[in-house]
Amino acid sequence: MPRLSEFYRLGNYIDTFALGHYARVLDAVDLRSGSSIAFKVMRPEHLDADGDMRWEYRAFGNEADILARLWHSPNIVKLYDCGFISDGEEAPRAGDITSFQGDIRGFSDSLARFAAAGWRPYLALENLPRYHSLFYLMKPNRPDRRWRLPSEEGLALALQFSELLALAHANSIVYLDHKLEHVYWDGINLKVIDFNSSRMLEDERMQAPQQYMKDVHNMCVGVLYTIFTGMSPQKTSLRPQPSSRDAVERRYTDIDSLDFSMEPSLSDGITELLQRGAGEQIETAREFVNGLQRAATELGWQFPDYYTSSASADARVQMRTGLSKLREGHENIRDARDLFREALIQDGISRDMEEELRRLVVALNEMLNHRVVP
Repeated sequence: MPRLSEFYRLGNYIDTFALGHYARVLDAVDLRSGSSIAFKVMRPEHLDADGDMRWEYRAFGNEADILARLWHSPNIVKLYDCGFISDGEEAPRAGDITSFQGDIRGFSDSLARFAAAGWRPYLALENLPRYHSLFYLMKPNRPDRRWRLPSEEGLALALQFSELLALAHANSIVYLDHKLEHVYWDGINLKVIDFNSSRMLEDERMQAPQQYMKDVHNMCVGVLYTIFTGMSPQKTSLRPQPSSRDAVERRYTDIDSLDFSMEPSLSDGITELLQRGAGEQIETAREFVNGLQRAATELGWQFPDYYTSSASADARVQMRTGLSKLREGHENIRDARDLFREALIQDGISRDMEEELRRLVVALNEMLNHRVVP
């Protein structure tokens, strides 16, 4: 039987800024392909002493199945491998491995057998840059600061997310676990992670309408409100959301309206649409897409069914170009700061050099703390 170390070289944890309930995630290299991956393995405390499958164990089969069904969406994290490991340590380094790669059915059918043997399930996933996590980017380091996406980017993200929900609902899947920790954004493209709390609906007639409406509600409250305002829907500072099964079910059940008083410049069309979503007045993801397109026309977007002035469309082109340059500038500032940091830790530099490098790092951190785009 192959050893874990023959298939994967595991590195450090990459989930420390937002720990999940089900699993730990480590940086890793797939030694078979040489590619960088995120190695997601079930926490050892979810193993049952009697070899039974807890729901956390079954969630790995559920997630692999859903990712396979939605594989053609550009907005979901990609699944490369799934299987089981014998190592019982939270951060595995040794032991045996059974890899099913793309055989999702074989992986799911083997859950009970490997649970009885005390092995843990894992998924090898696309490794997304930490600095693209919106929770990591938007969480302020000072209580008097908040960041929000520019409306142009917020609309692009919202359209991609709602199209993803429409595709999921067409496949009888509800995402459910809407929170910033699961949203990755590079200014252009959306990626969504963690489908272990998502659900396949078995009874379309009885379950689907209410569940689909609730999914739209959770997206509006748990993700879109924050990206457009920089505020938490729970009226607290931004912080990781609990991720147990019960927490996912009840996370936003008491929120049926949103406070936009801190962001009065936000478009009326966007504000009204999110309020309707929070009030569970939007039944389907497709209805939400249509409403979003209507609101976007006031900000220069062009769609066949809605009117946009040519002046607004031209201004949007300039705004998009400006945002691209702004993001490029932020990246250059971060790169410069990191170079100064690396120089600062070198042994043997003079005191004058150390003081000058330290001054530059402090100044650049202050610039980044006042950035316009998360």
